[in-house]
Amino acid sequence: MDSYPLIENHGLIGDLQTAALVTTDGTVDWFCCPRFDSPSVFGALLDKDKGGHCTVRPAQETYATKQLYFPDTAILVTRFMTEAGAGEVVDFMPVTGETATNRHRLVRMVRCVRGTMTFEIDVAPRFDYGRARHELHITEHGAVFTSDGMNLTLHSIREPDDERLLTSLTGEHDLHLTLSLRAGQQRGLLLESAADGPPREIRVSEYQQVFDDTIQFWRSWLGRSRYSGRWREAVERSAITLKLMTYAPSGAVVAAPTAGLPEQLGGERNWDYRFTWIRDASFSVYALLGMGFTDEATAFITWLGERIKERAGEDNGGTGPLNIMYTVDGSSDLTEETLDHWEGYERSSPVRIGNGAASQLQLDIYGEAMDSIFFAQGHGIHPGHRGWTGLITVLDWLADHWDQADEGLWETRGGPENFTYGRVMSWVAFDRALRLAERTGRPAPLARWSKVRDALYEQVMAKGWNDSRGAFVQHYGSEVLDSSLLRMPTVGFITPDDPMWTSTLGAMEQELVTDSLVYRYNPDASPDGLRGSEGTFSLCTFMYVDALARAGRIDQARLVLEKMLGYANHLGLYSEEIALTGRQLGNFPQAFTHLALIDAAITLDAALNRRT
Repeated sequence: MDSYPLIENHGLIGDLQTAALVTTDGTVDWFCCPRFDSPSVFGALLDKDKGGHCTVRPAQETYATKQLYFPDTAILVTRFMTEAGAGEVVDFMPVTGETATNRHRLVRMVRCVRGTMTFEIDVAPRFDYGRARHELHITEHGAVFTSDGMNLTLHSIREPDDERLLTSLTGEHDLHLTLSLRAGQQRGLLLESAADGPPREIRVSEYQQVFDDTIQFWRSWLGRSRYSGRWREAVERSAITLKLMTYAPSGAVVAAPTAGLPEQLGGERNWDYRFTWIRDASFSVYALLGMGFTDEATAFITWLGERIKERAGEDNGGTGPLNIMYTVDGSSDLTEETLDHWEGYERSSPVRIGNGAASQLQLDIYGEAMDSIFFAQGHGIHPGHRGWTGLITVLDWLADHWDQADEGLWETRGGPENFTYGRVMSWVAFDRALRLAERTGRPAPLARWSKVRDALYEQVMAKGWNDSRGAFVQHYGSEVLDSSLLRMPTVGFITPDDPMWTSTLGAMEQELVTDSLVYRYNPDASPDGLRGSEGTFSLCTFMYVDALARAGRIDQARLVLEKMLGYANHLGLYSEEIALTGRQLGNFPQAFTHLALIDAAITLDAALNRRT
């Protein structure tokens, strides 16, 4: 790899326990195993020389490339066109199921569809983020890469009379292959972790069955969608992407399958997102249930319930009974460290793994969690007795601690403040708890919850509002605007036509909105403890669409949505942010953005339907 590909020049494949990124140039440059948050096997995305990669590309120096998903699936097709012929690489990971396993398969099938083509194949793993050495053992039917108890086995997909098609050249630790094909031929390789036997030859017919089974899985799953609105292609691709970022054994959704991708090139805002945030995953309940995916919503609510039950009654060192994030299996060990031996994407260091923000106090998560539980109950997903008693304990803690400074949802590292959004979402926590208790007849300290809910409302109206700005502001005593407050009418704290809200929306449009794209906040006006700046936040743009639709500005909302859809990559995927150049920045793809896309499309569809 001579240079770094654009972040948006990737597609995502996965098996519901881990995932891989594939460039438009045929390179797997990010793959962690055996789970999303495990050490990388291929990590060239964060260090092109030391990270490791698996590349399949034409031997010809000049070629054009296109990339697409096989319709209604997570199977990725990278096409190459040369003067001698046209070919493609079909990448996918057979789905593993709901039992955690160390065995994962990555299939790379190579086809020649016209003329003749010779492909160069390089397999160069770098285990444990490039920190562990490995050995290469070549056999008659493939190869095995071995490193500190982890094996990566390469099986060849071929036919018995193919010996002359495949030439093997090796270095000391890596494998180089050349594969010559004529029109109609397809061959390939399967990379398998924790294989239960030596490398073997896989016939093309056997591969075809695995391919067909994977197509059937994705099409059957997507067929459960009830969405039939105006933006079906974008919404369904977002749904598949969210499914790819779901850890099937627990139902937890990771914020992104990547770590360390910069929010500003050359900057230090490079975080590890391969974990489950209470906030992000709670939002997934709305999107999943809005599309009819009840099983996935139920799985996350169950996962959330386990976190509530296991920590209820604990203070957790002053940060509350819930952490803001967990590993996919529910562990809270997310110690942050830097990979100093890696240069980072386009030399954007430091490269961080783990996440030091895990210990922050962010009061808004209780509102998001409670709102998702309330919404799920309305769709037939009910908390059990132990879950309800755990919720009471959590809300009792919040009733004692809501009136204190926290770090806010953007995980700034500039110190705690009295963030308005945190107070709004604390109001949501008590409002939804009261409604849920009344709806189900469960016992609860209703008088206390009601008193706290009203106190929160009065405080936000008195201290979260800034007369000179004519807007609700980021935190008490400031004049800084914050686009997280776009959710105020969405959660019902204020009506969309309230003059205080329309004034706030107007102020945001003057300061935070640029040609439909939306910044989170202005870091120059509100120092967040980090150097540099950032691009517009894609999540916030979709939240803006939702706010416009609720405010009755339907035509404008539709235009903003259409513009934003134009910023997706060639596959319909989004990272965290968009630079002034239109380039995507930050971890990729980001679940929060795709969740917000689904929510915005559903809200706008409903508004347009009411108008017609």
